[in-house]
Amino acid sequence: MDKVSSKWLEKLPKVELHLHLEGSLEPELMFTLAQKNKISLPFNTVNQVQQAYKFSNLQDFLDIYYQGANVLLEEQDFYDLTWAYLDKCHEQNVVHVEPFFDPQTHTDRGVSFGAVVNGISRALKDAEVQFGITSRLIMCFLRHLSEEEAFKTLTQAEPYLDKIIGVGLDSSEQGQPPEKFSRVFAKARDLGLLTVAHAGEEGPAEYVWTAIKDLKVSRIDHGVRSGDDPELMKHLIETRIPLTVCPLSNTKLCVFEDMSQHNILLMLDQGVCVTVNSDDPAYFGGYMTENFLALAESLEMSKTQAIQLVKNSIEASFVSETRKQEMLNLL
Repeated sequence: MDKVSSKWLEKLPKVELHLHLEGSLEPELMFTLAQKNKISLPFNTVNQVQQAYKFSNLQDFLDIYYQGANVLLEEQDFYDLTWAYLDKCHEQNVVHVEPFFDPQTHTDRGVSFGAVVNGISRALKDAEVQFGITSRLIMCFLRHLSEEEAFKTLTQAEPYLDKIIGVGLDSSEQGQPPEKFSRVFAKARDLGLLTVAHAGEEGPAEYVWTAIKDLKVSRIDHGVRSGDDPELMKHLIETRIPLTVCPLSNTKLCVFEDMSQHNILLMLDQGVCVTVNSDDPAYFGGYMTENFLALAESLEMSKTQAIQLVKNSIEASFVSETRKQEMLNLL
């Protein structure tokens, strides 16, 4: 029988390629850090925070996301944030992660770039030693800010490039086409960094094309609107450019009204290199196992499909062929 159970999914080795560390800030840690750093929050209880996590679109979410990030001030805060996420990964048998961080969210508040990246990197190293979870770190530019601001951030990152594998593009997508950042992405590639970009979530399939052609990305983050363009679908199938899809996020932000309408398994069966990820799990109701479980419950995902989704994530990861083979051997 090919039926997927929650117990089977918990044990399934998983790989996460689309996760915003700031979006893994659980309400309990948010309150702990707010108290420690004497930051006032617009909420008094964990329950109030959870009640606020009802969004009608991406911007609703981002407004609260940036408020929550205000509690992160010191290197240790970024360590604690990252460690809490990695501890959850260990619990859910996630064996490799490639998380995003948003330095501009912090440097604009006066937090040093070094405090952010050093805290995150220490936690990633400790998780490899203690849990065997390997990782690669990706720095994102905020697309609602200017390309000039992104260039400043890239300059700040240069002393720390040994800790960063690539750059990405996130934040509000509508009206912010990928080509707005063509020059800074070219500079990042010149520095030896890989590139990824959010595209085709709330924005159109056309943004996926421009991310591929202008930013020369290795992966598309989200990309669920690709199904609107048959030529794009053909290109994705032929080139195996991966899509890092986030099912719970897509339904929580009303990209799809219900999980039963999600197109991830349809794209999988058509031959697109789609992967499962949690995006901002503290805000969207679940980490990796919960995302897989939602597909099993709403779309009747089979074990064969679940395993192929993990294989796609391994194929799409930014690690050596040796590490990829090690992960494949776990399946």
